Amino acid sequence: MRLLALAVLLSALPLSAQQSKSVDTEIEKKRRDPEWQEINARPTPKWWTDAKFGIFIHWGPYSVPAFSHVGRYSEWYWMDLVNPKRGKVHRTVKKFHNETYGEKFTYPDFVPQFTCEFFDPKQWAETFENSGAKYVVLTAKHHDGYCLWPSKEANKSWGRPWNSVETGPGRDLVGELTEAVNKTSVTMGLYFSIYEWFNPLYLAKPELFVDRVLVPQFKDIVKKYGPKVIFVDGEWDHSYKTWRSPEILTWLFNESPVKDDVVINDRWGKGDRHIHGGYYTTEYGAGLPDASKPWEENRGMAHSFGYSRTERFKDYNSSEALTYMLIDIVSRGGNFLLDIGPTADGRIPPLMEERLSDIGEWLKVNGEAIYHTTTHSQSCQWTEGKVQELKHGNYRVKYDVNKLLKNPDTGMARKEVLFTRKKGALYAICPVFPDDQLILKGITAAEGAKVSFLGGEQELKWNQNGNDLVIEMPKVNPSRMPCKYAYTFKVSAVQE
Repeated sequence: MRLLALAVLLSALPLSAQQSKSVDTEIEKKRRDPEWQEINARPTPKWWTDAKFGIFIHWGPYSVPAFSHVGRYSEWYWMDLVNPKRGKVHRTVKKFHNETYGEKFTYPDFVPQFTCEFFDPKQWAETFENSGAKYVVLTAKHHDGYCLWPSKEANKSWGRPWNSVETGPGRDLVGELTEAVNKTSVTMGLYFSIYEWFNPLYLAKPELFVDRVLVPQFKDIVKKYGPKVIFVDGEWDHSYKTWRSPEILTWLFNESPVKDDVVINDRWGKGDRHIHGGYYTTEYGAGLPDASKPWEENRGMAHSFGYSRTERFKDYNSSEALTYMLIDIVSRGGNFLLDIGPTADGRIPPLMEERLSDIGEWLKVNGEAIYHTTTHSQSCQWTEGKVQELKHGNYRVKYDVNKLLKNPDTGMARKEVLFTRKKGALYAICPVFPDDQLILKGITAAEGAKVSFLGGEQELKWNQNGNDLVIEMPKVNPSRMPCKYAYTFKVSAVQE
């Protein structure tokens, strides 16, 4: 069988040229906002774009019920429980809650059961390091406002202790994990919700909430723990002016203890994703088509970020599929932030641990084709419709990586090779091991180039057939392959 480097053929309904031009004009107008020009011009630190793979952690009082309507987020339990406008999701959660805990049992009543007695920060940090992840992002505060560190602003604005030191586990969870992670090769980061669903001060006067809670809390957590990644969320209720985002970021980049190395995302005001801030984010989607702007796809292993007991084995992506996602995302210039949802007693569920371990085993062999790489032109061939759909804000496009790379529907093309590159080397990553030859269309190797199979011992024979590079496959015993899932061929010198 001969493998060809094929373009991705994914269908989408493109915006009309007139609509697209109008949206582009509005976006460019926003980007020229004087309050944002200096912030937007700050480059994302290179350590992050080199890192490629990170671990997201959603953990809080919602981990006690650990329940969601299948296909939805368990960390939204409180909102789903009390908001009838959420329709079927609300009815499902309310029925479960009333039958299990009783109608008088409120969300804050879960906090004493958020005990974290099995939380071992050293074991977590070692798990992350062994997965091959280069950074981790913990939900220091989700939309319920509950803080995983001692926050006086939380207590005062809620009118009760609302943090993990004075309630629940009685532990500074942010501090303990930060200390453990900082002893490894992994970089510590934090997720921080800039709004809180039911905070009395926020509901009464958002501007006062920003002044008395958001700004001092943000500065407090940065000064105490020095996170190198800050993933903000919950921006959609108000503009950046209400959130005072430029003011916060000016402090972060000029005065904070992490001003030189910190990385931020793009969720700083209503309608401003992919416009203002740092790297662009997509969620449970396919990411972006190229590396023209740093970006990151984030998602859980199944449907939910927080641990959900309603999810079954069939809901989880396999280790193979998650590895494919990592490769495909990196080949297009993105980072992959893969989420785990620990239990209320502080354990990483074994299935999630297994997935991380399997990805780590693949990266031990193939990591040089992932870390510190850039894109190759043939990995960024998307149809115009797909590009337009992603460009204008539809972040949750359907994305079936197995169909894309291994088992396409009838009539669909399969992307048979994914490329990455770094100075002096091109990496061709094949989800299916070639039988006899690997033909890389449009790839020209320099004279004297060397070709190898990562994890193999010998150099491979190759020849240039016009514009195509033809690599003779090594004879490998299937039972003694150096890795599973995907196989990397390295060409030491290529003319692009």
